Amino acid sequence: MDNKIMNRRSFIIKVLWVISGIITLFISATIVGAFFAPFVGKKEKWRSVGKVSDFKVGDTTLVTFNNPSPHSWAGLSAQSAAWLYRKSEHEFIGITVNCAHLGCPVRWEPSAKLFFCPCHGGVYYQDGSYAAGPPPHGLAKYKVRIRKDMVELLTMPVAITTMKGFEWNK
Repeated sequence: MDNKIMNRRSFIIKVLWVISGIITLFISATIVGAFFAPFVGKKEKWRSVGKVSDFKVGDTTLVTFNNPSPHSWAGLSAQSAAWLYRKSEHEFIGITVNCAHLGCPVRWEPSAKLFFCPCHGGVYYQDGSYAAGPPPHGLAKYKVRIRKDMVELLTMPVAITTMKGFEWNK
C-alpha cells in the first residue's frame, strides 16, 4: 500500500514539474520575442503620402500611411499619420504627430501657426521646433523626398516612446 502511494505522489510531482516547465517556456519565449521584435522584420520604407500638387506652399497637412509593421496581424495599429509642412516649392518637412514629452497626439492650429499638445500644454512652431511647455525638445521629423511628382516619407516600425531613427528638431 505504501509503495502505491509513493508512486502516485512521485507521478503527480513529475507532472507538476513538466507543467511548470511548459509554462516557464511560454512566458520566457514571450518575453524574449517582445525584446527582439523591434530588430526583426522590415526596417525603413518610403511611403507615398500624395502628389506634390496636393500641398500648398506654407500649409501644414495631416497625411496618413501604413507603418511598415513587421507583423501581418497588426491591422489598424499599422496605420499611422504625420504632419507635412510645405515650406517652399521644393522643400517639405515631415513631422511626427506625437508630442516629444509623453507621446500624446499634437493638433495643428492654422490661425496661430502652432502645434499644441492637449495633454500637458506642449507648444511647437510650424516646423516642429520647440516653442513652450514641458517637452524637452521639438517634434521628431521624418525624412522627406520627392519622387516622380509624389511626396514620400521614410517610415519605420517604431514605438512612440523611443522614436528610434527619427531626427530631433531642436
